[in-house]
Amino acid sequence: MIPVLAAAAAPLLAPLAVLGLGLPLPSASPAWVAPLDGDVRVVRAFDPPPRAWLPGHRGVDLDADPGDTVRAAGPGSVTFASDLAGRGVVVVLHPDGRRTTYEPVTATVSVGDVVRAGDRIGVLATGDTHCGGIVSCLHWGLRRGRDYLDPMRLLDPGRPVLLPP
Repeated sequence: MIPVLAAAAAPLLAPLAVLGLGLPLPSASPAWVAPLDGDVRVVRAFDPPPRAWLPGHRGVDLDADPGDTVRAAGPGSVTFASDLAGRGVVVVLHPDGRRTTYEPVTATVSVGDVVRAGDRIGVLATGDTHCGGIVSCLHWGLRRGRDYLDPMRLLDPGRPVLLPP
């Protein structure tokens, strides 16, 4: 988003936080960052189902080790930071209405915390994984309303991204 437009949109989106969740939203920023430090290696790509109820992969899995720092991909407010179905999950609502999700994560943030792009939100947890043949991975998701989006599109196209073979 163009910085001027992002700044102009932030005041319009702030009432959504008050009406929907009562959470503050930070000022808008055009910068997005990878949720992990270093080069990003995708071990399972975004593969949305043709219909919402069908199987598919509604995010990307990024190669990571247990204990790795997990960072907010963009500025926003933490709307969930707890266990869900036995896995630690953190959800960040961004000023443009999109939400990013991160799992499995041991959260270092709480609901209502305001984060900036790159802020630490937790560490990659150990436990059951769906990473297919590797020890662990971060599942990173992105939604706008009910629609799942490819979170890799948030990153600078010039950033190195290694896709699975």
